[in-house]
Amino acid sequence: MGTADKCYDIFNEATVAYHVTDNVDAPHPNPYTEGTIEHTLYAKNMVDAVQWHLEDIIRDPEIDPVAALALKRRIDASNQVRTDMVEELDSYFREKYAGVKVAADATINTESPAWALDRLSILALKIYHMNAETERTDASAEHIAKCRGKLAVLLEQQKDLTTAINQLLEDIAAGRKYMKVYRQMKMYNDADTNPVLYGGAK
Repeated sequence: MGTADKCYDIFNEATVAYHVTDNVDAPHPNPYTEGTIEHTLYAKNMVDAVQWHLEDIIRDPEIDPVAALALKRRIDASNQVRTDMVEELDSYFREKYAGVKVAADATINTESPAWALDRLSILALKIYHMNAETERTDASAEHIAKCRGKLAVLLEQQKDLTTAINQLLEDIAAGRKYMKVYRQMKMYNDADTNPVLYGGAK
């Protein structure tokens, strides 16, 4: 089993654990030791799971505008946490492969290992929820069939993405590819770069 397969298993474990309560405000204890990569992976998916449902809630056409604004602020904060966790994971991989001798003809990937894992985490949530749609007893046969078709595509995507991430990590370990960690530098969350926050907006 490759690294990406193990990561996916942890993502799926967190997704299932969230849905025990299916409550964005419920506590969700992390079963892994703090400071380990497993702890970060589990926490990353749990943040994704909570945000997934916050995004559902904020789309309620009857939502109170004040409540919607509070949710938007919460989603913004969650996005920053997600970004920080991805960067933490990339730092882990950079340190893990720091001693690798990079080949002269090595190439860089379009995205880092952690950002690829970010997509895998979201994919675990998509698969969980699409599977739930196929099991609904209150939906039409047409809806069930449509969702089964989508689920098949998502499962194929999960297999392909997992394989690609494993290959990327193998290439980095062998020096065929190298990685850089670019901080996201989200400007809208920064009081020094968002004009509305530093008073430059007109």
